[in-house]
Amino acid sequence: MPKDNLRSYLLLHSIVFIWGFTAILGKLISIDALPLVWYRMGLASLIIYAYIRFKGFSLRVSTKTFLILIIAGMTIALHWVTFFMAIKVSNVSIALATMSTGALFTAFLEPIWYGRKFILYELLFGILVILGLYMIYNVNSEYGFGILLALVSALLGAVFTLINGQLIKKHKPATISFYELSSGGLFITLLLGFQGAFNAEFFALSGTDWIYLLILASICTAFAFIAAVKIMRFVSPYTVMLTINMEPVYGILMAYFIFGESEKMNVYFYLGALVILITVVANGILKNKGAKEAP
Repeated sequence: MPKDNLRSYLLLHSIVFIWGFTAILGKLISIDALPLVWYRMGLASLIIYAYIRFKGFSLRVSTKTFLILIIAGMTIALHWVTFFMAIKVSNVSIALATMSTGALFTAFLEPIWYGRKFILYELLFGILVILGLYMIYNVNSEYGFGILLALVSALLGAVFTLINGQLIKKHKPATISFYELSSGGLFITLLLGFQGAFNAEFFALSGTDWIYLLILASICTAFAFIAAVKIMRFVSPYTVMLTINMEPVYGILMAYFIFGESEKMNVYFYLGALVILITVVANGILKNKGAKEAP
């Protein structure tokens, strides 16, 4: 394996580990999901803007692209809001296990998005994922609302991925992320404004919350997003997809060691999560095989 490839592969695992740690931070930060996402997007936008100015990248995009970026920004904002809400009303393990369905949502949306026919194994895998979710819900029904929120978040994440898959072909990741994060932050600002949330208490965060928010915005958002796109030059999309499936594994293990008994689940939860994870990996393997065999 070339040196650059090995370095990129290790960096990829580090990024996936960081994404898993995002859920931990969501649990540790004491504020609600909506202000949490507002701070995350606002701080990350400032960091990425400073990076763009330092690098001298152009922020110029067409009007059509700008409108698409706004839609993508609103989508990722709602994705994060529902994700952190799922963590706060249930726990990290439930949210991450359910979020594993994102890859299958993408597989089901792709035929609609690109106008192709459905593939039989995708429908079968969808049934298996439903079975895995049933196993999780059947023994953890008190977390039903958290599971529903995580499913909505996974669906929004899939839509965001499909939008970005087209944008990244023509624009720099830093430019895309700046417009998406800033427009998403503005969208959250409007929601909070209608709620009358901007008062002295809103900005009176503890020192610990500020530290966690800065880590979330800088390392888990700005750095991870830009780095993840850059390593695509050296690592195949298939490898990226398989490695990303380790995110819930890393996150659930970290949550257990950090939060202890509150993250300990029934054996059927882990069986259901395993069914979902194996299904997602199998889908990726078949997708990669089909891509290699295609003329």
